[in-house]
Amino acid sequence: MIYTALTKRAMKLCFAAHREQTDKSGLPYVLHPVHLAEQMPDEESTVVALLHDVVEDTPYTLEDLAQLGFPPPVLEALKLMTHDPSVPYPDYVARLKPNPIARRVKLADLRHNSDLTRLDRVREEDLRRVRKYAAAIRLLEEPEV
Repeated sequence: MIYTALTKRAMKLCFAAHREQTDKSGLPYVLHPVHLAEQMPDEESTVVALLHDVVEDTPYTLEDLAQLGFPPPVLEALKLMTHDPSVPYPDYVARLKPNPIARRVKLADLRHNSDLTRLDRVREEDLRRVRKYAAAIRLLEEPEV
């Protein structure tokens, strides 16, 4: 983990925002963004990893994050990573691909969410989700033409 004033602020917000949430196995949800953040090579990617689900899954908005002092590159990546349900999933993934921060964090997110050992029981819906994520990973790993 990279510890800077900005990553510490993001870590505190991550823990506060997800404090009551659990993952599909009942574990504290916050373990997921922390796992991603530990893989990131720089401050901005670490912050985005910590906050990647805050706007999508909690009452916080991008405006709230801007007021808390998170810089424009972080806010742009978070905006791209926040999936609007009216946008088809492949289009959402394609839109974030050109942003190196969003792309890096999304790849880590997809890989972690594809790890079926995190689940107590694997169902058909989990296998479908993993196939969807595998297609997204392929799209994100394709070289730009």
